[in-house]
Amino acid sequence: MTGIPLIEPETATGPAARWLAEAQQTFGITPNLVKALANSPAALRGFLAMTLALREEGRLSASTRTRIGLLVAQEHRSAYGLSVHSFLAGTVGGLSEREVAEARRGRAEDAKASAVLAYAAALLRGRGAVTALESAAAARDLTAEEQTEVIAQVIVHSLADWLALAAGIPVDWPLVSPDD
Repeated sequence: MTGIPLIEPETATGPAARWLAEAQQTFGITPNLVKALANSPAALRGFLAMTLALREEGRLSASTRTRIGLLVAQEHRSAYGLSVHSFLAGTVGGLSEREVAEARRGRAEDAKASAVLAYAAALLRGRGAVTALESAAAARDLTAEEQTEVIAQVIVHSLADWLALAAGIPVDWPLVSPDD
């Protein structure tokens, strides 16, 4: 691990303690990623707020959000992200092993999920910029609300993956490697 320690809930104080408790309540556990984010209570609060808003008020299904998380983690080569989303795929995402493997490649049999993954892949590979053709395809297949949520999902998953990679956060889920 690099210079970013994990803040344990039982030793946290002030705002970090508050947001770690919120994360525990939200997720039912306190993952190592959240413990690393607690070094900046503002970053943890923002991550939780965005994650919860997209989950509770967003239009994308749990399986679609999980597919995006898998694609983003694969593109970033984040074992932490792949491990989290592969675990969640079977519990909240309702995805089969084949669907998980396909999502990691940016593919899905379902037309809507396929369009979402194509747009997410374009965003990732273009670092936020998309071609006119990619934009037209997204506009044809996704509502403006869905497009915006795809962008937000790519951002929140990128934040998690980049922190996990930069900090060398220990994987606390069944390990899935980007090379698997």
